[in-house]
Amino acid sequence: MSRPLSALPSPLARAVAFVAVLVAGVAGGLIGYALVDIQCSGNCAVPNGIGLFFGATLTAFGMGVVAVLVLRALGEWREIQDADK
Repeated sequence: MSRPLSALPSPLARAVAFVAVLVAGVAGGLIGYALVDIQCSGNCAVPNGIGLFFGATLTAFGMGVVAVLVLRALGEWREIQDADK
């Protein structure tokens, strides 16, 4: 039995992409926090929070772009493989 054609990636691929965005956000937040923490002396709660926020936001956004491109490429690759059969 053949499956219906769909441009939607598999649920596993979407879950992996979601986890990758979360991991990238956490890593970016840690890097942003560490960069500000190294440069700051004294009371640095607000600057550390800003570094954490912007680091997490920018890296999660960047990884989101990469994840969308990968999921689209997987969909096109699957479409080409289905056409070859």
